[in-house]
Amino acid sequence: MAHFDPRIINANPRSFSAAALVGLVLVLLLILVWCSVAYVPPGSAGVLTSFGRVTGEILPEGTHFVSPFKINHVLTVRTQTQEEHTSTPSQEGLNLEIDTSLIYHLNWGKAANVFQSIGTNYASTIIEPNLRSIIRDTTAGHSANTLYSSSRKQVEDEVMQGLRTALEPRGIVIENVLLRDIQLPHALRASIETKQQAEQESLAMSFRLQKERQEADRKRIEAQGIHDFQQIVAQGISAQLLQWKGIEATENLAKSPNSKIIIIGNAKNGLPLVMSQ
Repeated sequence: MAHFDPRIINANPRSFSAAALVGLVLVLLLILVWCSVAYVPPGSAGVLTSFGRVTGEILPEGTHFVSPFKINHVLTVRTQTQEEHTSTPSQEGLNLEIDTSLIYHLNWGKAANVFQSIGTNYASTIIEPNLRSIIRDTTAGHSANTLYSSSRKQVEDEVMQGLRTALEPRGIVIENVLLRDIQLPHALRASIETKQQAEQESLAMSFRLQKERQEADRKRIEAQGIHDFQQIVAQGISAQLLQWKGIEATENLAKSPNSKIIIIGNAKNGLPLVMSQ
């Protein structure tokens, strides 16, 4: 019969405890390593906080190893669009409906300040109210006629400059402002279109009158040229030249092989008239 060693029973609990302790340490290490990895997706900035406090550290896109006691907050720095429909007064106090598109992006270097002072919802917190206010202030300095016709680009530039002054110190970079559509009251819009049509007709009439004046000048120059030509020709024609030309024509007719009837003129120095049969 085999001999049973009781020390084996006493050694097993210690081995299990050691193995469990090693496994626990490994799990803790894995968790620690996992918590130390911060991933920032493309087109984003990572803002680190430690125990609720913004550290001021900003991570570029990619994978980073940080303290496990720090939390990574991701903010996009890609170009974004804010569309706004506003009802705003013109210089005359008329109510205008304006559709605006604001193109902007977050300043990467100020991502920590934006996260700390504004938060991730900065579009509705500061961009939208400032956009509405600056549009109203800008359109109030322009008449409805100029807004509808010639000053749209000027208004866009003024709104963009106002937004840059208000938002870029806060970390928002303004790329462009587009006035997509401006709706005027129907009666005013019809009046402006009628005025523009009348201006176009006036320009067309001026063009036609200018063309007629140019045509009259051309005919006048042509007539003067014909008159000058006739004067030159008349001065070079004499009775002797005409008689000589008549003799030449008579000779040419006489040389033809056809039968002829010759009639002698009754005037002095009259030339014979040769008629072929």
